[in-house]
Amino acid sequence: MAEVQVQEKGGKGGKVRSKKQNTRVDMTPMVDLGFLLITFFMFTTTFSKPNVMDLGLPAKPKDEKQKPPPTEIKLSNSISILLGKDNRVFWHQQDATSLNDQTLMETTLDREGIRKVIQQAKSRAADQTKFTVIIKPTDDAIYKNFVDILDEMAITKSEQYGVTDIKPWEKAIYEKKVGGAAAPAATK
Repeated sequence: MAEVQVQEKGGKGGKVRSKKQNTRVDMTPMVDLGFLLITFFMFTTTFSKPNVMDLGLPAKPKDEKQKPPPTEIKLSNSISILLGKDNRVFWHQQDATSLNDQTLMETTLDREGIRKVIQQAKSRAADQTKFTVIIKPTDDAIYKNFVDILDEMAITKSEQYGVTDIKPWEKAIYEKKVGGAAAPAATK
């Protein structure tokens, strides 16, 4: 609360000439109010929620007998995209016997890179209605690159795509292309 202090000054003959008032404002209630407001806004604010991407995956069968047979996709109607470390992206349209480090092509994650590759592969497909993109992230891939590839599926209107593990024969070629896996430690 504000307090008023009155001081009297005496002049000649002890007469009071003027009363000067000094005011002092106590700021304690204002500080309390400030902390109450801060607390109120902290509790009523909605914090940023984590972004979740909906992948629309089919339900897993409860019984092994209900499990569908593996889908065979023709090489002429598909492209395989490998997401590697250091934002590197590789692609191929080969099978296990014909894939080598020359046929595993590298591109970038931009409009002139993977988008152009997907569009060209789709235009060369034998049946464009069945064109399928197979996304294979490696253990070194980062989540941002995976999201970027899914964005490219929407941009290129590639409605049929799948996410699967990299095959051992692809992994061997990939490791050879990126400089190989770490050599085993020498023993003494």
